[in-house]
Amino acid sequence: MAPRQVVRQSVYAFVAVCPALGKMTSLILPWANTEMMNLFLGEVAEDYCEEVVIMIVDQAAWHSSGTLEVPENIEIVKQPPYSPELNPVEHIWGDLREKEFHNRAMGSLDEVEDALCAGLNRLADDPQSLRSMTYFPYLQEITY
Repeated sequence: MAPRQVVRQSVYAFVAVCPALGKMTSLILPWANTEMMNLFLGEVAEDYCEEVVIMIVDQAAWHSSGTLEVPENIEIVKQPPYSPELNPVEHIWGDLREKEFHNRAMGSLDEVEDALCAGLNRLADDPQSLRSMTYFPYLQEITY
């Protein structure tokens, strides 16, 4: 057995989806922290500048930090703990794992990022698919 060093590198995908329109905003960022969440919220606020955005988030620390800067047109709603099935974005992660990363070994973080970009672009270009995987019945009951 030969010794080897395992080095772990990461990138983080931030995604917001509008299930009714089949539209999404995504950013691939170097960290998952409040600073990156603030950057992402700014992007979402700009993309949906004519809308009021209700964003469902989990209990991650960067979703509720005291330094989180929530734009005026975004309302953050925290889902109950241990209930990822309530968040439509969880289906995005499942789709990406299945179609972009299933049974693949990648030699570099650049390859991972390329596959992630390809998957996010594929989804963004297919509003019908986004609607079908994220427009849950309880969301269809919300009136604007």
